[in-house]
Amino acid sequence: MSSTFTDQVPLGEAVTVRVIDSTTRITNFPVKHLMGPDLTGFDVFPDLPTWSFLVEHRSGRKLLFDLGVPTDWRDLAPNVSNRLKSNGWDINVEKPTIDILREQNILPGDIEAIVWSHWHWDHIGNPNTFPTDTKLIVGPGFRDEKLPAYPANAQADVRQSDFEGRELMEIGFDEEQSLTIGQFRAYDYFGDGSFYLLDTPGHAVGHLAGLARTTNSPSTFILMGGDLTHHAGEIRPSPGLPIPSSIPVDDIPTLAARLSCGSSCPGAIFESMQETRGRKPASTTPFFEPAMGKDIPLAIKTIEKTQIADADENILYIFAHDSKIRGVVDLFPSSANNWKQKGWRQKLLWRFLEDFEVAAQQQKETMEKEGTKL
Repeated sequence: MSSTFTDQVPLGEAVTVRVIDSTTRITNFPVKHLMGPDLTGFDVFPDLPTWSFLVEHRSGRKLLFDLGVPTDWRDLAPNVSNRLKSNGWDINVEKPTIDILREQNILPGDIEAIVWSHWHWDHIGNPNTFPTDTKLIVGPGFRDEKLPAYPANAQADVRQSDFEGRELMEIGFDEEQSLTIGQFRAYDYFGDGSFYLLDTPGHAVGHLAGLARTTNSPSTFILMGGDLTHHAGEIRPSPGLPIPSSIPVDDIPTLAARLSCGSSCPGAIFESMQETRGRKPASTTPFFEPAMGKDIPLAIKTIEKTQIADADENILYIFAHDSKIRGVVDLFPSSANNWKQKGWRQKLLWRFLEDFEVAAQQQKETMEKEGTKL
């Protein structure tokens, strides 16, 4: 029997994970800005959230993984804010993450650390709403690449005020608590195997993912992907998760109705869509590749490594802008730990295909005209 990703994770304790809706909504965002090749009818993303994760250790220690868009995004470093004001995207955020926590009696001082998956504007939130003894954790290379910050460096992408006066902890993956999990360099944050930071380079300097153990016996995990992908079609299908021969209508209800499927929709429609776009082998090659990033070939390699984890039935992969988890995953203040028992993974695996309504309908009609049996 082949080894799974979870087989390569040392035994350890579990943490409590809560998925927070940061109230971020980014609309009118073109797909081609982030990934390709083009797919007919899928030109603009559905409104993009940014999820934040509250990770609580059994000792009561708490950290946040990502914060969403800062409420004062118009006052970000000019190198960033000027671009955001002129690019035609609609950016809305109702409240800072700390206010969402306060509504459930979690105070700023209760958070020992904020982890930035990376330093991009839609993840950094408002660290200055937390006390200065809340440390900020970043990935390898951040200091060399991004400091000095604005205003000392007028061309900088980050603001000094976001980490001024607080500990800035850069994970180098050569510390005592570092190890290797699968093909990833990892850092055991609490030292008991409950929460790991993973080195996931490519999209941005210092990009981190989070791996949180949600149960043990058996061990299950939530993998917080940050911007490792921006759409599930960048990681699926894969050799470990090929396009199924049939997809239950409950997994893609809107698309199934459009395609007039019975109890399931034929996977052959989606394989044919792949072939017409040169995505081969069609059943195991992701629909898209990243089009934006610091090092795109490296980003693709990181996605390929992550596919092994994504194919593991004991891992729930949630990337930062995954709009499809709405209506499936219980959000903060509820815990997400019982995700496997509740069947969330299976419900989410192919739900992203709903974004391909136009292309799937056209492909089905073409196949029917050609006499292809579906």
